[in-house]
Amino acid sequence: MGVLLFKWWLPAFISAVHPFYMSVTEVRYNAPHKSLEVSCRIFSDDLENALKKRSGQPLDIIKPKDRTATDSLVARYLRQHLFLSADGKPLSLRYMGYEIAEDATWCFLECTPLAPFRKLDIRNDILYAEHPTQSHMIHVIVNDRRQSTKLDNPASTAAFTF
Repeated sequence: MGVLLFKWWLPAFISAVHPFYMSVTEVRYNAPHKSLEVSCRIFSDDLENALKKRSGQPLDIIKPKDRTATDSLVARYLRQHLFLSADGKPLSLRYMGYEIAEDATWCFLECTPLAPFRKLDIRNDILYAEHPTQSHMIHVIVNDRRQSTKLDNPASTAAFTF
């Protein structure tokens, strides 16, 4: 009985001591609107800590005192850590805002208009400076075809061909 308890307890203890750092980025091409819709799911506390570190100011991302200033910080951070290019041409992502859902912050970006493309390159190093074990799941959906990959710090680039 003691061995079974130990086998259960040890992984739980290790998880508590060494947190898991993962974000999810989904990129969807909306053909009827000729737009690229990007959403990033980032743990709120990790994003908030990264923004505090860069701004040097107190910040509450869940209940911000100044939502416009907080949006500006989030947008600037994403512009510095998430880059996309279609068929070799850099894309200009427009920050649309963020929402809090449980323990995560969903950040939304868009690129429009965007003609159909064959290749999408992504560089994502969100939270890499803060967490050496940060990972990113990236999902790209074009014409109802989904491709996914996982990036582990320091790997930050992925290419998708359609």
